Amino acid sequence: ATAAFAMAGTAPAMAQDWPDGPVTIIVPWSSGGGTDATARMIGTLLEDEIGVPVNVVNRTGGSGVIGHTAIADADADGQTIGVATLEIGSMHTLGLTDLTYEAYAPIGLYNSDPAALFVRSNSDYEDAAALLAALEGAEDRAFKASGSAQGGVNHLALAGMLLAAGMPPERVAWVPSEGAAPGLQDLAAGGVEIATASLPEAAALMDAGLIRPLAVFAADRLESAPDVPTFEEATGNTFALGSWRGIVAPAGIHEDVQSQLIEAVGAVVEHPDYLAFMNDRGYATQWTPGAEFESFMEQSDAALADSLAAVGLAK
Repeated sequence: ATAAFAMAGTAPAMAQDWPDGPVTIIVPWSSGGGTDATARMIGTLLEDEIGVPVNVVNRTGGSGVIGHTAIADADADGQTIGVATLEIGSMHTLGLTDLTYEAYAPIGLYNSDPAALFVRSNSDYEDAAALLAALEGAEDRAFKASGSAQGGVNHLALAGMLLAAGMPPERVAWVPSEGAAPGLQDLAAGGVEIATASLPEAAALMDAGLIRPLAVFAADRLESAPDVPTFEEATGNTFALGSWRGIVAPAGIHEDVQSQLIEAVGAVVEHPDYLAFMNDRGYATQWTPGAEFESFMEQSDAALADSLAAVGLAK
């Protein structure tokens, strides 16, 4: 009876032990991008929710491998969590790592946004149709583009756009970047002629008058940017693709701690300040927690494997 009483008292104690000091959120991409911005907003509100400091740390490099690996390799005690992005489904297919979504305990999917096509504000290409016409008449790799790591969502957006328009993906040379922010900055500085990223990620450079969107890779125009046509509207070619972001913990976390994380982050993404932040910047909002998020990652993984095989990037 004494042993049974002791065991009965253990589970609640474990649940109450979290958080045991500051919590770290690892971001696999560079500061200034959408993943970094949304993670920092979540971290700020999560501090108030759980009553301990929450530190956001950028671990970039290896086309997202370094940061995603750091999340997976952290102690599974809930003190270190991170933002997983769509690229966790492409990195292993590209042969960059053995990591898959199975290396993580799912907390919740909080955002997904379509990619968009950008040029510099002083570009000669007034619309997406004009850009495609120029690409059709160009030699392979005469144009350069950026916006993500090799095989990242924005790279796949460019490759998918070219395939939809009847051109090979190698028509445009892809310049890898550690996230959308440096790729868009490269566009603004003249290092590349084209960039693909979400509209929220490009907001600062758009507001500064340095870059402009030609089309969004979505089935319908976005409420946040009704003047930007869809790629199909602009060119007659059907293609849509977007990125996603979700909070994960290392696999093996105690289910009580995982449940507390789901509850805490779930409260954050319903907070008025969070919703205002996301809406003001045009980020889509959603909350798909736990097992549903895991199913989503599994489906995304399979879809990306098919897409990478179609453009000849699967290893």
